[in-house]
Parts: sequence; structure tokens; C-alpha cells
Amino acid sequence: MKCPFCQAQDTKVIDSRPADDNSSIKRRRQCESCNKRFTTYEKLETIPLMVIKKDESRENFDRSKIEAGIIQSCHKRPVSTAEIKKTVDEIENQIYAMEVSEIPTRTIGELVMEQLKDLDEVAYVRFASVYREFKDVSTFMDEITKLLKK
Repeated sequence: MKCPFCQAQDTKVIDSRPADDNSSIKRRRQCESCNKRFTTYEKLETIPLMVIKKDESRENFDRSKIEAGIIQSCHKRPVSTAEIKKTVDEIENQIYAMEVSEIPTRTIGELVMEQLKDLDEVAYVRFASVYREFKDVSTFMDEITKLLKK
């Protein structure tokens, strides 16, 4: 790491600890030449994950969209914010574990439905009705019947 004061190449790490957000490492460094101290932050750089939409357009993966869909599905249901956050974390981890650079929205939707099925059945049916674009009551009933068989 180059010293910001004298531009020397030799610096040493004095202290390392997680940064406030726990997603980066804060390092206290000291220059070997001028003995001045400075702080650096080390953060993992990831390749952006692209989502392939139904119309074949692409956009950056946005965790908040999954969260918003789950929150809407769980509206007035006995599901805590912590449970929703944990569910979104699990879905995000599953997506990144696939180690792909592009993922279709239908794959994300299926992952969300699998998680919601275990979290809250009413939230699952709400999400499925929007995601699968139920056209009539019989489609809605078919989904409920599948749910009841399990």
C-alpha cells in the first residue's frame, strides 16, 4: 500500500478489525519511511449479478425488490421483520451460491415461493397469485389444493 503522505511503497499494518458495517475490514497502517499513520478499508469486490427479466431485458440484481415483494405478501400476517430479513438473506445466499453472472426472474420467483411456503402459507399464496399471474379463481384453488396436499 502506497503512503498517501510521502508516496513510499513500504507500509505495515498495525491493526485490523471489521468496519462498522461488518462488510469490510478497517486497517490501520504506518509508513516505514515517514512513520505517519493512515487508515485503509478493504472490501470484497464482486461481479455484478444481472437479472434476466421476462422481456429478456437485463438489470442489476436488487435485494430490496425481493424484500419488498415478501413484505407485501406478509402484510397483516404474523411474520416478524427479523423473519423477513432472514428469509431474504437465505434467498440471496442461494442466488449467490449458484455462482452465475445472470439469473432469470423466474428462478428468483421460485426461490422466493419455496421460502414463503415454509414461512407463511397465506403469504405464499399471495406471492404466487401475483408471480404466476392467476387469471381466475380455479387457478387460485389449484394452488391452494397443492398446498393442502403437502
